[in-house]
Amino acid sequence: MRARTWHLSDTRQSLVLASFEDRLPEVVYWGPALPESENIGTLAAASVMDVTGGMIDANAPVSLNPEASRTFPGQTGLTARSAAGQPLAPSFRFESEEETEHGHTLVFTDSSLGLSLSFDLALTPETSLLKLRTRLDSVDEIQVDWLAAPVLPTPAHLDEMIEFSGRWCAEFLTRRLAFAPGARLRDNRTGRTDHAHFPGLIVCNAATTNTQGEAYAFHYGWSGGHRMVTEELADGRRQVQFGHASASMAKGRFFQTAPLYAAWSPKGLNGAAVLFQRHVRDHIVKGARASRPVHYNCWEAVYFDHKLDELKSIASQAANLGAERFVLDDGWFGRRDDDTSSLGDWTVDRRKYPDGLTPLIDHIKALGLEFGIWFEPEMINEDSDLQRAHPDWVLGPADQIRGRQQLVLDMSRKDVRTYLYDHIADILSNNDVGYIKWDHNRVLPVIDSAQTEGVYALLDRLRADFPNVEIESCSSGGGRIDFGILERTQRVWLSDSNDALERQRIQHDAALFLPASVTGSHVGPRRCHTSGRMLDIGIRAWTAAQRHMGFEMDPRELTDTEADTLRQVTSWWKANRDWMMRADILRLDSADPAVIAEQQLSEEGDRFVVFAAQIRTSDQILPYPLRLTGLNPETTYRITLTNRDDASRLSRGAPLLKQTDLDASGQYLMSHGLTLPWRFPQTIWVLEGRRL
Repeated sequence: MRARTWHLSDTRQSLVLASFEDRLPEVVYWGPALPESENIGTLAAASVMDVTGGMIDANAPVSLNPEASRTFPGQTGLTARSAAGQPLAPSFRFESEEETEHGHTLVFTDSSLGLSLSFDLALTPETSLLKLRTRLDSVDEIQVDWLAAPVLPTPAHLDEMIEFSGRWCAEFLTRRLAFAPGARLRDNRTGRTDHAHFPGLIVCNAATTNTQGEAYAFHYGWSGGHRMVTEELADGRRQVQFGHASASMAKGRFFQTAPLYAAWSPKGLNGAAVLFQRHVRDHIVKGARASRPVHYNCWEAVYFDHKLDELKSIASQAANLGAERFVLDDGWFGRRDDDTSSLGDWTVDRRKYPDGLTPLIDHIKALGLEFGIWFEPEMINEDSDLQRAHPDWVLGPADQIRGRQQLVLDMSRKDVRTYLYDHIADILSNNDVGYIKWDHNRVLPVIDSAQTEGVYALLDRLRADFPNVEIESCSSGGGRIDFGILERTQRVWLSDSNDALERQRIQHDAALFLPASVTGSHVGPRRCHTSGRMLDIGIRAWTAAQRHMGFEMDPRELTDTEADTLRQVTSWWKANRDWMMRADILRLDSADPAVIAEQQLSEEGDRFVVFAAQIRTSDQILPYPLRLTGLNPETTYRITLTNRDDASRLSRGAPLLKQTDLDASGQYLMSHGLTLPWRFPQTIWVLEGRRL
């Protein structure tokens, strides 16, 4: 059987595709890098499977876009209709190929239907991620209901998947599910990435842990809601599909998916996580401050109650604690005294700021802090001047259910984007602003990719005209976190929960895809506003120090002891941030489920820090040894228990690290692990390691 073949390869992994008889290509190998001597044509021939009773006479391929015209028995990669509503079942044939800088563009056509299907396939240099995209062009206007990014198979020996769900204040929940015959569908129709639908998937098996075993990881880089299909066919083959959420496509002649990022890992979940972290940090995010400034946000200190003198006092105390950026949150514009009014009226509230924002900004700049400000540009209140002037700008029907007292602007309209640009640009041009917290506090009433594309266009224009202004993606916390929004922003607000115990879990699981440098984490109030839990300043401060550190409380509530602790941890973070923000976050396999632990390993491998949080009381009396990862077995490292002074009086023994430093080989640290002092629940140990 005649076959065309393509091979994307680096030192880590290989992806081999074959097109038989000029039909759509299928993946015939994906895994460890193949030797240069490998005969790819032989692999293509070897991929052909048998047929037996009860089957048609050939196996319909799990191609990059499985076709209904091939009698494919599962979920097809394209669902489309003609302008008259007739279902289309194209049969694509090879048209052309072009070698790109890091891969190939393959074009297949169905001339009888006037359709062209293109696949952009790349293997990113340095970070070794597959970056895959599908494009459909039509001579005539058609309706497309589903277009999958290039479809990938997964192997039979990996029979589990880790998928992501969540809610407000509990983002990045993970769940392991077994593959079973049939399809599992995740269809996120909220119009945003959403707390409950982070667009990621990891395929593994029961032997896969953070540090060992195989894993295939996927992320769909789109902010407008995605659809994911994981399917096991009756013949045992499996496929993974990602694309835009159902009904988000529209009539037209051109359709394109977002990029699908994928990676194979032989080193457990961490092996894939590190590739995603590095790619986001070095190739997705652009324009971020090289040294991440300590962040202060005033939201949980004042909410809508803005008083200039109080804000100045808070800024002064935040600066004294080590803050380097002050963000003025919701409540500065229109007549915004609560969440029922003024969204859309992006002019300074002269009742609260009679002389504009200048007096506050001047005070903040005199303290040496950068000034940032909050917007929620895509939303509108019914009680607003903008709504009264332009009710036609609202997205969706008039009788829609309201969300958080607000409606949504139709971002597909150029006049809406121009209005928002003009008002945001006016604030940025006439005030010394270095940062925007860009919020998005409700799901959408209409699911349409044009809404997301309009948001991207507005952000792209602002970034081009104000390149020195950083932007944070916030959506009631972690409701819009994906590589699409991160191409246009420099930070994400991971969750509205500042509860350090909840944050430990959220940060731990988000690290499967996100580096520390973009992940905001704040020291919240003594009594958390979203959980009601009271936590010691130690675990609150050290939890924030694991990511891009900030504060979000009224600093006037701190006792002298709490302020000293926060100041010390902040100073430690500043001394270490430059290497930590470029470190790999390696999740540790803790033998104790009451402990969440991670190791941040520097680019050079010469230093690391370990955070081990005791979330609850352990079932056993004494701590299990904590095994490290990613070290050179032959090298000796010196381990210091950074916060050994936090040891409780109930820790009555004399473990070595409680008394002095430990010098040990990487082999010992990874095989036996660290013996730590006993501690209370809701506390944390911090350990620093250096290569000798």
